[in-house]
Amino acid sequence: MKLRPLVIASILAIGLSSPSFAQRLYSTPEQAQRHCPNDVVVWLNIPTHIYHMPGTRWYGMTKNGAFVCEKAADRAGDRPALNGQ
Repeated sequence: MKLRPLVIASILAIGLSSPSFAQRLYSTPEQAQRHCPNDVVVWLNIPTHIYHMPGTRWYGMTKNGAFVCEKAADRAGDRPALNGQ
């Protein structure tokens, strides 16, 4: 089955405009803080799209994660851990 060029262009436009593509990931909290000096740096568990606040159990500890700015995470559709961890 062949997709028409307009359908392909629509799929690409939707995918590339997704907020998660604009999110910046950092390997250290200092790098993230330089990018967003007036925001909280959180630890994002990338596969689950759940982020953890500084001082909580999983901050900087999950296997597949990165430091991000909290406002950017919210815009990308990520959410905070529900149980405060």
